[in-house]
Amino acid sequence: MQDGSARSRCGEVVPVVCLQGRREANGATLNESMPQDPGRGLQALARMRAETRDICDVIPLTAEEDFHVTTATMMSSNAVLLDSRITDVEYARTPAHVARGVLNHYQISLCIDGEMRFSSGRRDVTMRPGDICLIDMAQPNHTVLRGGGDRTRLMALILQRAMLAPRLAHPDSATAIVLSADHPHARLIASHFAELAVSARPGVPSVDATVEAIADLVAAAAGGTANIVAGVDRAERHLYLAMIKRHIAENLETDLLTATELCRQFGISRATLYRLFEADGGLAHYIREQRLNLAFQKMISQTEADKRLMNLAISMKFSSDSTFIRAFRRKFGLTPGELRELADTWLRETGAVPAIDTVLHQLARQRAAQP
Repeated sequence: MQDGSARSRCGEVVPVVCLQGRREANGATLNESMPQDPGRGLQALARMRAETRDICDVIPLTAEEDFHVTTATMMSSNAVLLDSRITDVEYARTPAHVARGVLNHYQISLCIDGEMRFSSGRRDVTMRPGDICLIDMAQPNHTVLRGGGDRTRLMALILQRAMLAPRLAHPDSATAIVLSADHPHARLIASHFAELAVSARPGVPSVDATVEAIADLVAAAAGGTANIVAGVDRAERHLYLAMIKRHIAENLETDLLTATELCRQFGISRATLYRLFEADGGLAHYIREQRLNLAFQKMISQTEADKRLMNLAISMKFSSDSTFIRAFRRKFGLTPGELRELADTWLRETGAVPAIDTVLHQLARQRAAQP
């Protein structure tokens, strides 16, 4: 999916108003509401109806002047993620809408707040917080969202038909398939939805690979091909590993990364945890490598320029500064002190703090030039 194509469908799957204001985060575009809140009232409703006239009918279930919608959008190379909050509303996608051929994507929806009732053909399902539903937008359907006094919040992962259909044994009948909130795979998938809208962290599997793994699990639940069903364990491992690596990235300077604590946090056995990290050289090795990477970032950061080496070693959970220095030199080919001097020289000569990749490339060139 190219960005232009994804952008044009921002409001086509879960009808949304693309609000003003944006910020860039690792290539992902997030649309956010401005103080004047252009997603509220009669004008917002009229705008949504104009944008979705070829997709569905929008029928507010509140007074039209109370209509309120806000949306954030993230686009990757293989999916669009929408996070929307909306007052009570009804969407009617009729055979006439389908015949216009504007939309034939699949949608994986996560209910976060409120309730979503969805019907298509003979299938009628109700989603509550934590439930996940697969929807085929190439089929006529009817949706009712009710927030119970507040706005309904849904996150929806939009996948092109060419991506999900080959994973399904019966792609034209896979709609209104629900994974209830208490299903282990639903909890696993839900944990990744919010993270997909956040810029990738070092060492964490890419957004595209995570989307592929989510697609595999949902396809298996909806009746996947033999290959997909056989690969469920692989997809599950990927999502568990990505989730644990995010937790590690967020807690490198804490004492929460022992095997015992990680097993308790994620409800897995020690043997399973160790197997997940075999390809990374083991759990302890992976955590140490990530702590050294973080130490490298801090060493070239001006905000950490005055931090004593001993304090940095302690914050990275090394037993002593000498142990830290040896590990650092083994990984990067120079001591922390030498790196700090290099960064200072760079700052004096260029007036800017060097980017991490720039320093690493410079060090690689220096090592390659050595006899």
